Amino acid sequence: MSDSKFIILCQPDECKSCGACCGLYNYVDSSRSSLEQRLRLRTKRFQKLVKNPDDVALYAEETFAAEDFKKRYEVIYCCEYLGFLDNEEKKVGCLLHPEQNSGIDLRACSFYGQELCAGHFCPSHHFIPQSQSKILIKIIDDWYLYGLVVTDIDLVTQYFRLIADRIGGELKPEEFDNVSLKDIALEYFNWKLAWPFRSLETNRLGKYYFDGSQYMISYIDYAKYGREVSPLNAIFLSLSSSFKNTEEIDEAEMMIWSNIEKFVSVYKSGV
Repeated sequence: MSDSKFIILCQPDECKSCGACCGLYNYVDSSRSSLEQRLRLRTKRFQKLVKNPDDVALYAEETFAAEDFKKRYEVIYCCEYLGFLDNEEKKVGCLLHPEQNSGIDLRACSFYGQELCAGHFCPSHHFIPQSQSKILIKIIDDWYLYGLVVTDIDLVTQYFRLIADRIGGELKPEEFDNVSLKDIALEYFNWKLAWPFRSLETNRLGKYYFDGSQYMISYIDYAKYGREVSPLNAIFLSLSSSFKNTEEIDEAEMMIWSNIEKFVSVYKSGV
């Protein structure tokens, strides 16, 4: 991982990467299995068809013919040139990038063009503190989970803030050399994939829900259950939560608080 002041989250190391800005999670079916199949076939198609810049158009034509491009949110473009960059399928990224094409930059063919693709940095680069970004890079080695987590600012910053409040200081990345702390944090971040109170609506992604042409921030009606807004509300929204009753809210709060308290206990014990 680079020691530079500005960490680029898109391609942080050889174990994972993020393709969210390219619309990776904007397909109606953005399940892991669906995206794996989509990216795998694209990579094979690109390697088979594209031998020079003139072949890119044929690749795009065949990709649009082969795939379902139905989106959650129409305004976010789903780039047809996103694929796997390695044989192990650990890294997603741009098939047009010069590093994938013997130094030839083919990104001018893309929807956003070479200049925007090369110069765009998502909000997480600016709103997730560098120390927290380094922690995520250190503990998550799964492209699918990494992209969902690193682009969810509230999920990350709220968790580390709650822990910092209890230990009296900010966590340092090197503290996650402790496997027990890493595992506890991963339990929390894995709820992005397997949260038991997650809404099953296909147009939900984190705290956002979509009607095709616009997006709205979701809302949990605590008053309906005779409750104040939960102190964990931002995390609940990031996890696409939908509660049926006050008992489910209690259980959800207990799960997150228990994870945090377990983390703090292990941290303070030095185990």
